[in-house]
Amino acid sequence: MAVDGPEVAAPEQLAEAVAARLPALGRGAVVVPATGFYRPASLRLEHGRTDPDARYTDWLDVGALNREVLGPLGPGGSGEYLPVLWDLARDRASRLPRRPAPPGAVVLVPGALLQGVGLVLDVVVHLRVSPAARRRRTRPEDAWTLPAFDRYDDEVDPAGLADAVVLADHPDRPALVLAGRFGG
Repeated sequence: MAVDGPEVAAPEQLAEAVAARLPALGRGAVVVPATGFYRPASLRLEHGRTDPDARYTDWLDVGALNREVLGPLGPGGSGEYLPVLWDLARDRASRLPRRPAPPGAVVLVPGALLQGVGLVLDVVVHLRVSPAARRRRTRPEDAWTLPAFDRYDDEVDPAGLADAVVLADHPDRPALVLAGRFGG
């Protein structure tokens, strides 16, 4: 399950909260943030540190996330996954060992710009933040990323593709909108 949304919507926080509740419902959970599968800086930042097009298309290593997490934890997979591929702080391979997932675990992949890129996902929850709210809530030093999210909205329509949408303009008052298979 992807928890897709801009950083200002805190997709990792929601994924961790969902994962914490699943054992009480009889399901294990594994949270694998997409940021652990960002490409090396030499590839991510090839066009500069503030290129919104590169942020949109070049940061996530989709093949590695499918190969190291989603495939092994999907039907017929080994049940073991790599929690992090790339250490962003050190800009080198994390070299963490594979971990076994609990049997029947729900895999939560929180991150930004996750739809329409070829990830093998069963369910997508999109945290929708309007362009105006994104602009208000984004730190000035990260404002260069805003065109990437505008482009994502225009080209992918993440709210239209998602199985469920959480309106997250106001983090203290989220609103759930069911769509896709869950919308009836």
